[in-house]
Amino acid sequence: MKIAFVSTECVPYAKTGGLADVTGALPKALEKLGCEVKVFLPKYSLIDESTHGLRYNWDVGEIQIRVNGVVHSVHLHQAKLPNSNVEVNFIGCPHYFNRGGIYTNDIDEDERFILFSKGVIETLQRFRWAPDVIQCNDWQAGLIPLYIKDNYSWDKLFDNTATLFTIHNIGYQGRFPKSTLLAAEIRGDLFYPDGPVEFKDTVSFMKTGIVFADLINTVSNKYSHEILTEEYAAGLHDTLRARKPDVYGILNGVDYSEWDPEADRFLPFSYSNKDLSGKLKNKKFLLEHFNMPFDENVPLIGMISRMVLQKGFDVFADALDDLLKLDAQWLILGSGEERYENLFRSLAKSFPQKVGTYIGFSNELSHLIEAGADMFLMPSRYEPCGLNQIYGLKYGTVPIVRKTGGLADTVKDWDEEKHHGFDHGNGFSFYDYSSYALFKSVERAVNTFKQKDIWQKIQLNGMKLDCSWKKSAEKYLELYKLAKEKRG
Repeated sequence: MKIAFVSTECVPYAKTGGLADVTGALPKALEKLGCEVKVFLPKYSLIDESTHGLRYNWDVGEIQIRVNGVVHSVHLHQAKLPNSNVEVNFIGCPHYFNRGGIYTNDIDEDERFILFSKGVIETLQRFRWAPDVIQCNDWQAGLIPLYIKDNYSWDKLFDNTATLFTIHNIGYQGRFPKSTLLAAEIRGDLFYPDGPVEFKDTVSFMKTGIVFADLINTVSNKYSHEILTEEYAAGLHDTLRARKPDVYGILNGVDYSEWDPEADRFLPFSYSNKDLSGKLKNKKFLLEHFNMPFDENVPLIGMISRMVLQKGFDVFADALDDLLKLDAQWLILGSGEERYENLFRSLAKSFPQKVGTYIGFSNELSHLIEAGADMFLMPSRYEPCGLNQIYGLKYGTVPIVRKTGGLADTVKDWDEEKHHGFDHGNGFSFYDYSSYALFKSVERAVNTFKQKDIWQKIQLNGMKLDCSWKKSAEKYLELYKLAKEKRG
């Protein structure tokens, strides 16, 4: 099967979040299943051509693309995704992509991704390569399903090409003024109250993708149901409900070549589910790094997160007085809103034996916390998929999560499972988005930690879970086939 994978981020070239990890891993897993995959990515100035072995495609040369009435010269660079034969095609236009960052607040942000969307389609035309499916990731690629069915419908090349629109986070919708219609060359008769491209008197790239794609999916099963509700859909619940039979959920995989305590290059001590002794040594090493006392009987709770409301930092902050009374230590790595950064800086100063804080990001430290902590807290307001809890499960670091999105799909509450007669719980979770519910779950985990045999059972249950990309890729392959059938 031929898959064009359209994304604005991809490891190792450009990353702000989980989308980059998906783009760097899923195409490789699909290739192993026999698919021919081409990735499409903007050529940002931050991508170093020599470091990543990019080469100019002379066969394609310069492509002339019109945006907002102005014709821009677009060129193509290519490389191979590391450790694969997956071709990455970089759509280059310095006018739009030499901005110093992946996303901007510039007045022409709409034009940047109009050009990218057209660039993908026009590159496919020059390749004379008809994908079976174009997978369009998030709002930045939301115009492609419309373009395939309308603006470029004259080209028979795409007669049998289906589109899959993948929502990684519905909170980011790509909404622009009505003038974007003209810039994007979208028909004016598609814009009217509650029309296919209109949302609250703006042109919404996200809504356009939802309306025109053959199928829609999100990055966990639970989230695919949540976005049909008013609470989680950021206003697009009616649009999604109208497409309900076409909405699916596939949990993101993780790259176990990067995240495996047996072979993690960042860990001073490796370990596995057959021998957990290295985990305790990593905990000691980690606490020494933060000048905090080590006691194997006092649980260490880790957090690695953007410090924003979506990640539950408001209820976490409200619960802090109670949480700090528990016999536990805390390590927090992340950055975000100034009030939360300042809060954790002050906690580390006030309680140096109990709280360690690192404001910013460190890949090495994130691996160390996943391995050295006993528990991992994610109290998210919503979480389309979440990866840190999946890493935690693999590392025997027991997750404490709110039951939402991918967190609900991956973490099974130990006490809840026991209540139903099962002993395959792998973490602790809570339903209510409140400081009280959060505190009670952490308290349950801290109390259970004292029962070493039960704790080890919970750890081993988590370490057995398979969230590899191979499993996710197989599900995507099924979805591609469904999209192809729907396209006819």
